[in-house]
Amino acid sequence: MIDIQNEQDKVNFTEEMDKLIRLVIDKTLEYEKVEPLGVSVVITDNENIQMLNKQYREKDMPTDVLSFPLYDDEGYFDEEELGDIVISLERANEQAREYGHSLNREIAFLTAHSMLHLMGYDHEDVGEETEMFEKQEEILKQLGIVR
Repeated sequence: MIDIQNEQDKVNFTEEMDKLIRLVIDKTLEYEKVEPLGVSVVITDNENIQMLNKQYREKDMPTDVLSFPLYDDEGYFDEEELGDIVISLERANEQAREYGHSLNREIAFLTAHSMLHLMGYDHEDVGEETEMFEKQEEILKQLGIVR
């Protein structure tokens, strides 16, 4: 189950964006050969994501997306719920303009990026970063979402 909540009013969150997020989540699960799992997505603004970033990452600044994987009592990934994604639609809109592509393309990228984080991928070193970014681009390419 995919649950999406829009908790901001700075950028118009459309039905098309909702459908796009769901599509990218489903494609990422399919690409990684993971059975469908629950994912919660919160659409927020810069102010709220900055609070979360400070609280959970000790970085007092807004960011574009945060990922919160869920674990069971033994520390393994939860078997039913993959985790939570928080996207600052305000920051995504700023980045889309900076990078010269559509807001939908930015939302799709951030969703794929966050989904891979929920599945254990990271970009702490060059090798991990290369692998993760190649997977993101391939997922988006399979959906016909290119720069």
